[in-house]
Amino acid sequence: MKKAAVMIAPGFEEGEALTIIDIIRRAQISCEAVGLTDMTVTGAHDITVRCDRVLSMDVSGFDMIVLPGGIPGATNLRDSDLLMEVIRKMNEEGRYVCAMCAAPIALERAGVLEGKSFTAYVGYDEKIQAGTFKEDEVVIDGNIVTSRGPATSYAFAYELARLLGGDDEAVKKRMLYDHAFQKEA
Repeated sequence: MKKAAVMIAPGFEEGEALTIIDIIRRAQISCEAVGLTDMTVTGAHDITVRCDRVLSMDVSGFDMIVLPGGIPGATNLRDSDLLMEVIRKMNEEGRYVCAMCAAPIALERAGVLEGKSFTAYVGYDEKIQAGTFKEDEVVIDGNIVTSRGPATSYAFAYELARLLGGDDEAVKKRMLYDHAFQKEA
């Protein structure tokens, strides 16, 4: 069975992290909340979550690592030397390395955006010098997957579930995803 790890750093964007975990799990894919340094972590909007584990170099069981944004969450992810090692290792092994909102700053520090297309939160095209910025909701370039911000969390999570072999269309249907974006004529 495929397995994803969603990194939870102090100051993380709760809506992004929890949406990603929820949708991947609904797609019947194992998904763990991984605390950057602690099992209990408080997000940018004072929501505290209990993680499944704390980050270590043993990522052998994960097919995908996902970095939600939020400030200072994304900065805390970027500043973690251990996470940089994990990202580099997963990238070298061709496993999925994913980030959204402000978190692509961590991918830049890890050196995995060189020669890649990516997207990020508004204004981060000016802050991130590596790679080629695109304004798409979700950008996939090989094993690097990125997205824009809180409002794109659903599109991002469904794409991650699909990449891991989950039935994202069935989950979309059960969650009424397509109904949420229907426009009146």
